[in-house]
Amino acid sequence: MGIGANAERVDGCAKLMGTARYVDDIVLPGMLHGATIRTPIARGRIKRIHFDPAVNWAEFVVVDHRDIPGGNAVALIEKDQPALVASEFRHKHEPVVLIAHASVHKLREAARGVQIEVESLPALLDALAKPGAEQIQHGSDNVLKKLSIRKGDPASVFGRAAHVIEGAYHTGAQEHVYLETQGMLAHRENGRLVVCGSMQCPYYVLDSLTHAFGWPREAFSVVQAAVGGGFGGKEDYPSNIAIHAALLAEKAGAPVKLVYDRQEDMAVTTKRHPSWVRHRTAVDKDGRLLAMEIDVILDGGAYVTLSPVVLSRGCIHASGPYYCENTHVHGEARLTNSLPYGAFRGFGAPQTIFAMERHMDVIASRLDMDPVELRRRNFLRDGQTMATGQLFRDGTDLPGLMDRALSEADYHAKRKAHVSFNAMHPYLRRGIGLATFHHGSGFTGGGETRLASEVWMEGLADGSVEVLTAQTDMGQGTSTILSQIAAETLGLTVTQVRVATPDTSRVPNSGPTVASRTAMVVGRLTQKAAEDLAKLVGGLRGDGLVSAIKAWHIAHPGGPLVGRAKYEKPASIVWDDATYMGDAYASYSWGAYVAEVEVDLRTYATRVTDFVAAQEVGRVVNPTLARGQVQGGVVQGIGWALYEDVVLEDGVMKNCQMTNYIIPASADLPPIRVLFDESPSPHGPGGAKGIGEMPIDGPGPALMNAVSAAVGVSMDAIPLTPERLMERLEGGGHG
Repeated sequence: MGIGANAERVDGCAKLMGTARYVDDIVLPGMLHGATIRTPIARGRIKRIHFDPAVNWAEFVVVDHRDIPGGNAVALIEKDQPALVASEFRHKHEPVVLIAHASVHKLREAARGVQIEVESLPALLDALAKPGAEQIQHGSDNVLKKLSIRKGDPASVFGRAAHVIEGAYHTGAQEHVYLETQGMLAHRENGRLVVCGSMQCPYYVLDSLTHAFGWPREAFSVVQAAVGGGFGGKEDYPSNIAIHAALLAEKAGAPVKLVYDRQEDMAVTTKRHPSWVRHRTAVDKDGRLLAMEIDVILDGGAYVTLSPVVLSRGCIHASGPYYCENTHVHGEARLTNSLPYGAFRGFGAPQTIFAMERHMDVIASRLDMDPVELRRRNFLRDGQTMATGQLFRDGTDLPGLMDRALSEADYHAKRKAHVSFNAMHPYLRRGIGLATFHHGSGFTGGGETRLASEVWMEGLADGSVEVLTAQTDMGQGTSTILSQIAAETLGLTVTQVRVATPDTSRVPNSGPTVASRTAMVVGRLTQKAAEDLAKLVGGLRGDGLVSAIKAWHIAHPGGPLVGRAKYEKPASIVWDDATYMGDAYASYSWGAYVAEVEVDLRTYATRVTDFVAAQEVGRVVNPTLARGQVQGGVVQGIGWALYEDVVLEDGVMKNCQMTNYIIPASADLPPIRVLFDESPSPHGPGGAKGIGEMPIDGPGPALMNAVSAAVGVSMDAIPLTPERLMERLEGGGHG
């Protein structure tokens, strides 16, 4: 069962039977448990650390910044974030001291006996505020990253346009709420320091360990355990906890496991970047887009982490799937003394797509035009260019995709019916909303070239093959689809293919498991590595290949038979990092989502009653897994739009418990109907494109467009909790 088939999940049985080993399931002889002592305020300087004399500290392993043998920083885009605070700190909950003990009970008691005395420094908690001189902590203005995309000359157009329409849109933070919390286990094995745990990007962790310890890569083995969800939250943060577990293990001379409970995980880990996006748009009398000026501001939190790439993708997607000859997008990620914000499914695109798609409905309302017709008149068509100057040429029928979603949702009939219903019902209001959007597959611009990802394919002595890659499965089905791609290429069954456990001591660097790059980029490398393996044994497939592999091993006992593939940039892809112009992504996926809601004006609760998600994602490798990805993304989007309110106090999450951070339950969800169109990409195996990020892009704006239609007041910020809806309607009235 190869590409396009509903092959069974290769990890499904182990997870169903409970035999899959997550990091907290692993117990080693003599293992200790670790805990972290953190800063108590948003910004300050450490004066001294008090250890309660009633605790017998001789029983504990204690680590601080002086125990770091290499660089005291978490290596990522920049090395500005300390692994352990030495003096000054920029946010509450920064790690200062690590302790370990064999008894979890004694560990928790001792942790309460460590007090950090600090001197307060002026904190900046508002990304929109101009920092005072004493609040500057990065460069001259606290801007972590700034970029600009220019096409044409928007300024020259506004004075002669028939209409100029402005809007401001805001999105809040979002907690990942992965099933499994962050955790790492460090120990010595065969002369290496082994760090095993819950992660998306083993080589990110490896790079951070080599920097913190000052040792070569060969001194470490970073191994992925089974992962209970990531969504971007296990992209960069696992490097922090890996360093901590490794430092404790080295000082203890024993294995150390460091696993956060849910409250600590929610309190100290990264979140989705809050955003503020302003649109100024010139349109002609027929509603065609003439010029767009878009300003994007992201709250980056206290350290750079992944804010530059989040801002980059957000700005590239800010102008939507529309043609406009004159576009200027200006973006800034700004430092605040909040917890650092990081990667989250869609990273940046959901924020700017929310603004663009709400703004399209605002434009339609001002022009007294059907929002469907406004989109239809402005969709990109083959031969037209996007904001970066990239040529739209993949043949996707965007109007057709939209029409399919509208037909499935019975959009036009329901829109008319809602008008009658809303006029008659004393307190219920119904609405239906649309969002159309796109999402680039893989790393932006020259990112894939810089990664130079590799995949290996080994023929084993029994005739089966093993895919060697650093791509991780965190529940999305990576191992299954890579097995399907290899099986189809080699003429084998999926059961004759296995995917190796990601272990940096034996798999190549295939790049991080992020950015919807697994199916398209790494899948294509898997295909090429399989082709290379087949060439090594005469270009055979199927049973002939199996026999040839067995024969090769008889002739070369103990020797490795490995096919290899390394990323090569397609000649047609041209990108200029300096000007941010050219082909931002090799391929895009496209979406049209329709949401129907019912608002109760007595309680101000919004109920989602129906949802249609139509997308063009190239060839669908595994329809069941793909459908699950879309439905999961839609659920996360419903949560972000209506329920998930990150309440900040002193720059960190105050409501860091599942009792007061509300996510949608099954009873809160509508039927989610998933539709696929296939316009194969030449850059992916069998024509596959990215899928995992895109489903989070559409629900927010589709829902807010539906609520706005239901109540007759524009909803321009999420999450739209009942309290916020009540405040908005009492201030703006409702019909």
